[in-house]
Amino acid sequence: MKVELPELPYPKDALEPVISAKTLEFHHDKHHKTYVDNTLKFIAGTDLEKDTLEEIIKKTAKDQSKVSIFNNAAQVFNHSFYWECMKKNGGGKPAGAIAEKINASFGSYEKFVEEFKNAGIGQFGSGWVWLATDGSKLQIIKTSNADTPLTTGLKPLLVADVWEHAYYLDYQNRRADYLTAFVDKLINWDFVNSNLK
Repeated sequence: MKVELPELPYPKDALEPVISAKTLEFHHDKHHKTYVDNTLKFIAGTDLEKDTLEEIIKKTAKDQSKVSIFNNAAQVFNHSFYWECMKKNGGGKPAGAIAEKINASFGSYEKFVEEFKNAGIGQFGSGWVWLATDGSKLQIIKTSNADTPLTTGLKPLLVADVWEHAYYLDYQNRRADYLTAFVDKLINWDFVNSNLK
């Protein structure tokens, strides 16, 4: 992945009424763009300038002298990944390989949904809730602020953004309602399946 602001994979009003065009306008065009601009500014003239986004994240993780680079680069990755995790008329039970892996790892789709939503609701402050894999088993993990599974060797498959700017205009403080709508109406299971390959 390059350090750049990707186009959204759908029109800004495509996810309405679950996520409004106004939310995507602020979230993508302002928040995400700022992370991209800051990353490019911080790596300019350094040995990181020619690296991929993933390489920058891995090289700067846990290095206190590069915390500003890491925070912005990881947020570029997390947001770019998040946009792909959603689509119009998405959500509901998946099909294909991911359905089998969810059943094997969690016992049922319903148990996965319960654990995923509870992780997102229980994330104190800003962060993310992920479905990731270590190559064999699926795991639900939550990360604070800009952290990402890339720093722990896990492969991300799905993410929901639980920073307030992801949902506050549409749901105010009702994070649980946002997560329910995300799971029931937005998840792009085709993208999740593609990440298993």
